[in-house]
Amino acid sequence: MLSFYQTKYRTFEMLFIGLLSFSISICKAQDYELPSAEPKNNQIIIGGDYNYPPYEFTDSSGKFTGYNVELSQEIATVMGLNIKIKLDAWESIRDQFDRGEIDILQGMAATPERTDIYNFSPHTYVNHSIFARDDSPKISDYTQLGGYRVIVQANGSAFDMLNESNLNIILIQVETHADALRLLSSGRYDFAVVSNLPGLYLSKKLGLSNITAISSLERNRLYGYATKAGDEALISQFAQGLAILKNTGRQQEIYDKWFGPLKVSPWSKAGIAIGIFIVVLLFISTIVIIWNKALRKKVESRTNELQAQQLQLLHADKMASLGVLVSGVAHEINNPCSILTLNFPFVKEVFEQTAEVLDEHQSLHGDFLIAGVGYNRLRNMLPEILDDMHVASNKVKGIVEDLKSFAVKGETAHEKTERLDLNELTSRSLRLVSNQLKNSTSNVEVNLANKLPTFYGSGSRIEQVIVNLILNACQALEDKSQKITITTYFHAKYDCVVFTIEDQGVGIDAKNLIKLTDPFYTTKRQSGGTGLGLSVSAGIVRDHQGKITFKSTLGQGTKVKLSLPLIQKENEL
Repeated sequence: MLSFYQTKYRTFEMLFIGLLSFSISICKAQDYELPSAEPKNNQIIIGGDYNYPPYEFTDSSGKFTGYNVELSQEIATVMGLNIKIKLDAWESIRDQFDRGEIDILQGMAATPERTDIYNFSPHTYVNHSIFARDDSPKISDYTQLGGYRVIVQANGSAFDMLNESNLNIILIQVETHADALRLLSSGRYDFAVVSNLPGLYLSKKLGLSNITAISSLERNRLYGYATKAGDEALISQFAQGLAILKNTGRQQEIYDKWFGPLKVSPWSKAGIAIGIFIVVLLFISTIVIIWNKALRKKVESRTNELQAQQLQLLHADKMASLGVLVSGVAHEINNPCSILTLNFPFVKEVFEQTAEVLDEHQSLHGDFLIAGVGYNRLRNMLPEILDDMHVASNKVKGIVEDLKSFAVKGETAHEKTERLDLNELTSRSLRLVSNQLKNSTSNVEVNLANKLPTFYGSGSRIEQVIVNLILNACQALEDKSQKITITTYFHAKYDCVVFTIEDQGVGIDAKNLIKLTDPFYTTKRQSGGTGLGLSVSAGIVRDHQGKITFKSTLGQGTKVKLSLPLIQKENEL
């Protein structure tokens, strides 16, 4: 048998070899393929621009690097993905992506035109700037570019925007941002429109001192991962991985590494290097301390090991849940925020400033068209549009508050002081999800009881529950001919108002019914489901002293019943 010290020496030797192998594996990044349990034919091809620093580029040694590259590698590690990064000219990458030869892009601006054909999971923002020489014509914004020769990257978002602007701009397409800036600096053409940070980065690196950014082309635009519209599962994997990196702080570290030098002194690189060195030393020291402690306490070693593993598993599960949570929240917030940012300011300004003038014009010349809609009809539509956008803003606030309430137990509950009409909440919810209903079924039956009694509660929270139940019913349908039935009524015996929704969808296995309101339980994980909706909804209903029940038969459909008691305020009793 080996002596105690021989055993101790051999254990330390094996630990050192393991650490050395771990360090070597980190350094192997030239081919940018990360090992995975998946077979080779499941490799995910990630595309990007080879000259778009500091986001993604090929350095002087031919190595792929940049913020996007490092972020993709980290996501692949935490999600266990087998990836291969491919950088080329942006026009070529876009062409390969559209042909299906590339699975996902690690950096694409989410323009309105692109969101119709691609799924996005943003990780930062980009904006474009107009660069000019010292002797370029004097302009103040992009609307004055008409008639000038403007250099842009081929197939980029700036090209798409300017090409569709109807400003009669002469667009000169080049392969990279660096080509655009070099041409401008050499005296050819009038202006260049490139992404702001890469433009500043490249002009400094190339020593182009006679050009400068004079105006922004647009406000900050979301920028991040993109897949084809039908590939929700892949974009969901990257969204979850990105959420985990955000919660652990790793994404911020990568961001600071690549964008910090543009804002801080050169000493930051030395600080990062020192910090990494200290972290490595602390990591090794921690392992040595744990190892020595395990040797001194042989009796407790196995117990401590199991406890440490359990804590690690709990922590990993918590982080994964938080990642899914953030991904789900981003998806939930996207639609109402889009309504607000794209429609509300414009419609409000038109309605307030032109209503009187348009009314007078109509009285003199009769009905006329605005944006293809008769003014008589539009005059009635605008108030409803404004109401819907107001409802959407309240929905955003409600979602965020629900997350805070779910994550931090014991916080002050939502005020339940509104006098609510269940029929009104149901009608409003139906308007918000009308598009999903239209896409899911052609057979919807709505039966609202006459003159339901009102009750006190939080309107936005009850509305969130109803919306969630309707969306779940839509997702359960397999054919548009299948029916959804929505009913409201008053239950006199129990003094409560009731909302029911019944679908003819796939149904739920009886053994899974009791799990429906468990946090993070879902059967739709691969398609981006978070398992949070019914859990949050059940909490809202309990907070209103109500009850939610489920009845389902596999292959025949599901019926959900929401009961809310008519609780009165104390001063009205």
